[in-house]
Amino acid sequence: MGNICRSPMAEGVFNALIEERGVRDRFELDSAGTHAYHVGEPPDKRAQRTMKAEREIDISGQRARRVVGEDFERFDLVIAMDRENLRNLEQQCPEQYRDRVRLLLEFVDGSDTLDVPDPYYGPGDGFLRVLDLVEAGCRGLLDDIDARGS
Repeated sequence: MGNICRSPMAEGVFNALIEERGVRDRFELDSAGTHAYHVGEPPDKRAQRTMKAEREIDISGQRARRVVGEDFERFDLVIAMDRENLRNLEQQCPEQYRDRVRLLLEFVDGSDTLDVPDPYYGPGDGFLRVLDLVEAGCRGLLDDIDARGS
C-alpha cells in the first residue's frame, strides 16, 4: 500500500537474485505503492534491518513512490503483494495491460496463501515471514520468466 515494507523487500530480493544469476541487464525494476502515505520516505527500519541481517541486502537507498498510470505501459509485469492491492491496481490499469497485473505468490507452487501479509502493525518477526514469502515469490517469478524466455 505505502511502499515501505513488502514491495521494497521484494525489489531488494529480486535485484539480488538477478545479480546472482548474472541477468541484471535484462531487467528494469521499481517498487511502488497503491497509496501515497509515505511518498519519498525510505523503507521501514524493520524491513531494512531484516533484509540486512538475514540476506545481507541493503534497501536503505530506496524511496517510496505511488503507482502512476504510465507504470502499466512501462513494465511488462506489475506485481501485487496481496489481493487488496491487486484490486486497486486493476482499477487503475488500462484494459489493454490487465494481463500484466499479477500476485507475487501466484509464482510459488503449492503456496498456502496468495497474500503476503503486511507486517507494518505486527511484531518484528513478521518481517522475517514476509522476507521468506517474497523470496519464494521472487524465485518463482524469475524461474517463470526464464522458462518463458522473456
